[in-house]
Amino acid sequence: MTYTENLWLFFLLILGIIIVPGMDMIYVLASSLSGGRRQGLTATGGMMTGGAVHTLYGTLGTGFLVAFAPRFFLPLLVLGAAYMIWVGFSLVRSSITVSSVEGVGRRSGWTTFRQAVTTCLLNPKAYIFVLAVYPQFLKPVYGPIWLQGLVFGVMTVLIQGLVYGAVALAGDRARSLLTNSPAITVWIGRGAGALLITAAAVTLWESLR
Repeated sequence: MTYTENLWLFFLLILGIIIVPGMDMIYVLASSLSGGRRQGLTATGGMMTGGAVHTLYGTLGTGFLVAFAPRFFLPLLVLGAAYMIWVGFSLVRSSITVSSVEGVGRRSGWTTFRQAVTTCLLNPKAYIFVLAVYPQFLKPVYGPIWLQGLVFGVMTVLIQGLVYGAVALAGDRARSLLTNSPAITVWIGRGAGALLITAAAVTLWESLR
């Protein structure tokens, strides 16, 4: 396989992982619905930052962390799933409406960004992907590992920006339609929380099996 073919295969794989609805996408959508376009794009930026960290982790871990995966992976997986379930329960118990959080959204951009980064970094699916896939694509025959990792990182962040950015913009358009329907937005927030809980539980269950 040539280096170009290797890059295309990685591109298709990472696109498939990111475009499948999951915890990261749900957080971006919920941020956009509750705080508008700015909050949705802020959450997108947080996910892109988390994606860059995952790339660094995958690049460094190709040689070192993979050898210790049986020792460190399971506790990290459980921690990530527990965190996402906690976030999901917080959404389920909340009564978020577009009008009630509009002012808060303008004041808490940093909080949205920080929570998005945390959500991305504690997403068990991302660690599964990194540990399972990166060692298959980062090969010395293609050149320095750090340079290959940099290329993968740029690809990952750009795809996240396009996919999650589109979700954020779509959420903002929906927000304008739901401003006068607070009951609907409450159930959307609770539904998103239920999806977070389900996704975290299913991911953890499949990994433990």
